[in-house]
Amino acid sequence: MADRARAGGQAVGFEPAYAALHRTGELGRRAVAARDRLRHCDLCARYCRKDRLASAAGTACRTGALAVVSSWGPHHGEEACLRGWAGSGTIFFAWCNLRCVFCQNWDISQQGVGREATAEEIADMMLRLQALGCHNINWVSPSHVVAQALGALVIAADRGLRLPVVFNTGGYDSPEALALLDGVVDIYMPDMKYATALAARRYSKAEDYPEVNRAAVRVMWRQVGDLVVGSDGLARRGLLVRHLVLPGLDDEARQILEFLAREVSPRTAVNIMDQYHPCYRANEYPPLDRPLSEREHRSAIEVAEREGLRVL
Repeated sequence: MADRARAGGQAVGFEPAYAALHRTGELGRRAVAARDRLRHCDLCARYCRKDRLASAAGTACRTGALAVVSSWGPHHGEEACLRGWAGSGTIFFAWCNLRCVFCQNWDISQQGVGREATAEEIADMMLRLQALGCHNINWVSPSHVVAQALGALVIAADRGLRLPVVFNTGGYDSPEALALLDGVVDIYMPDMKYATALAARRYSKAEDYPEVNRAAVRVMWRQVGDLVVGSDGLARRGLLVRHLVLPGLDDEARQILEFLAREVSPRTAVNIMDQYHPCYRANEYPPLDRPLSEREHRSAIEVAEREGLRVL
């Protein structure tokens, strides 16, 4: 355990993906390139093309040059391979590029509760999480702040950050952003919310979510492969997909899980979540106005097991 603590919660000898890019200066170049893209922003799948360095006005994510951080700290509620014994080092970014009517963190995602933070401040958060023994740096809802997160990562790496980065995303990510993250992110953890445009439009105001999401997950897997977990039970690298089972949408779950097994990898790690409960505006959108049944969750698990997926 002492060796683990000295290594910031990872095994001795572990090196995060971004370390190699940092040594060559490529990580810094990626951060500069990402910031430059904010002038005509294409760093999420909304493609608002606004100049975010000038203003947040009119942007899809309601975020300008600085990221808004809602909270940060060790999180013990993530998947076991991320939380370990000391917690996942989460940084919750406010605002979102989706408009999910059932969002359980709607005050953060839709009202932007939090405060603006500079790259130096976010870097300090990451280093403090490492000092606390967290096993990874977990960027939560980072799709719209890729440039800001990369800028902070350069500073943190300069100052000794050595934890793997988890990209914990709603899954509405642009190929432009994912190209900048290639070789930077160790663990991609995207949501896969919907399989059909009808559901995506109705519940998240993003009709093209299924095609964008599937393309993004394919790219993520090509970059990091199947999830690798060390002998200590901690995730090192790879793809971990989350699907929140929604009431009345059994077929969405089936299509998503079949896609993962048949078009990404039959060994894809999946967390099929059962914690749905109606909140925010869900009461206006039946069948999301009722809790999830045990049968609905079990049905999704059975599909995953039938397809051979790695259910966490």
